[in-house]
Amino acid sequence: MSRTPAGGDPLVAGCGIWLARSAATAPRHTGVVVADRFDLMTWHDTRALASAPRELAEELEARHEGADDLLTDVFLAAYQATRPRLRERGEMDPSRWVNHQVVTALTEAPDLDELRRTTAGDPYAAALAVLALAPELRRMLEHTRQARSLAERAGEAGRSAGDAAAAVADALREAAGAAGERRAVDENGPADGAGAGEANGADGAGAVEGDDADPARDAVRRAVEAAEAAEAASLEAARRAARALEAVAPGVRAATHAATARAVALAREEAALLRAWGVEPAERARMPFDQRLRLAGRLGTSRLARWADLIGRFRRMAEGERAQRVRDTSGELVGVTLGDDLSRVLPSELANLGLPALRAVFAARYAAGELMLYDHQGEAPTGRGAIVACVDTSHSMYTAGPGGVTREAWAKGCALALLDQARHARRDFVGIVFSAADQVRVFRFPADAGVATGLVVEFAETFLGGGTDCRTPLTAAVEELEREYDDVARARGDIVLITDDECAVTEEWTREWREAKRRLGFRLFGVAVGAPGAAGADSVLDALCDNLRRVEDLTDVHSAADLFRAI
Repeated sequence: MSRTPAGGDPLVAGCGIWLARSAATAPRHTGVVVADRFDLMTWHDTRALASAPRELAEELEARHEGADDLLTDVFLAAYQATRPRLRERGEMDPSRWVNHQVVTALTEAPDLDELRRTTAGDPYAAALAVLALAPELRRMLEHTRQARSLAERAGEAGRSAGDAAAAVADALREAAGAAGERRAVDENGPADGAGAGEANGADGAGAVEGDDADPARDAVRRAVEAAEAAEAASLEAARRAARALEAVAPGVRAATHAATARAVALAREEAALLRAWGVEPAERARMPFDQRLRLAGRLGTSRLARWADLIGRFRRMAEGERAQRVRDTSGELVGVTLGDDLSRVLPSELANLGLPALRAVFAARYAAGELMLYDHQGEAPTGRGAIVACVDTSHSMYTAGPGGVTREAWAKGCALALLDQARHARRDFVGIVFSAADQVRVFRFPADAGVATGLVVEFAETFLGGGTDCRTPLTAAVEELEREYDDVARARGDIVLITDDECAVTEEWTREWREAKRRLGFRLFGVAVGAPGAAGADSVLDALCDNLRRVEDLTDVHSAADLFRAI
């Protein structure tokens, strides 16, 4: 008669916990943020297309196991449309406990919501946030190296404990198989007398409950002892890891909160910088990641980067003047001025045409632009051709005025606002950067082509640094207007000369200038930037320009407001 282990056998009863643990063992997660495959796909696609995040992930993963998962979690925390939902630490693989601590601190950072206003739903902005956090992530990974090592050991100990629990289950299955074989022998009986004696002896020696000589029972006992030892080692490793994590927690929180604040500041700075340079949000969204990152880096390191606020104020002022001009288009009469516009001549001037003796006087005053005209507020601009900005970049333009603003920065800000003016009016724009007679660069921005931001930055960054010669850029400006007139028969352009020095011209050049002006119908606006003598009443600039003003306070963009009303 066979015997089976009784339910009250302490050895068998003690195996229950290991059987339950073996059945409940499941793979742990390596990602802290709960995400669907589409969010994960967005991060993988962004990394594939953008070199900077990809290189960062490769660099950190080569030195720190799990760094790639940490970058993924940081991206998801910034990118997901709703606030990120985190897994419990107990669901995580122990090797990612430090990641869990970092991401938890990130979601608790006071500035996270502010950061997510610019990053949620925008893969570029979220990836930029990852790059902004990268310096602190590097330091945290180094600072938590010991804690991560202990957590990894805890993970290894936990896996060993799981293997030991599985070994208990295997030993029990082998013991059950051996007992089944013995029951079969007892029930069927031995083949002969000798065999029956041997079988009964085996049953008596190996199938009796509590028989320590049973090999199967001994194997189960050894498996249980190994499982208990592995479990104790796992618990001790987990306690050590927990203490290490607790020790680094304050530093992780402080570093994460500081990094989040820095990322917010960088996001604001980039947005303000791009707005100041006229890069619209729709244009930013269309830019490939690497191009946008290079542009932001270039703008951030440009010589004029610190004057982004000045450039932005110029653009806003010009926009306000355009809006004011639209509101004032009723043509309110505000006085009398001098000029040669026959459509606005006073009746008293026209009366001179009725007297033969005064017709020659009328003709002379017309030629000199000295007829009395009605002056209307808000009249439509007369310019129709290209706007050409000639910007002096001689050595003296690097001089700083009140508030530390250089003459060059003021001139470039004004020129970029004129570029906006041309785009708004669908007019061609030409930027001419000049210095000495042989130092001239021409930048063309056709009205029918989109503005290349890189070319705008190159125009703004160009500084030649020689002497000052105004004839060469003015001649180049006339050539641009002549080319436009020959190509599309469009005249009445506007030239804006921004300089801090007096012009020196010859009589022959002046005659050619006046002939070109009569033929093309353009106007010359002069801006003397911080120059004490360039805008004098007897200066060459005063003689050449239809409209000349002097700017002394370089912090005041409104000193050029009337320029944007007239052009």
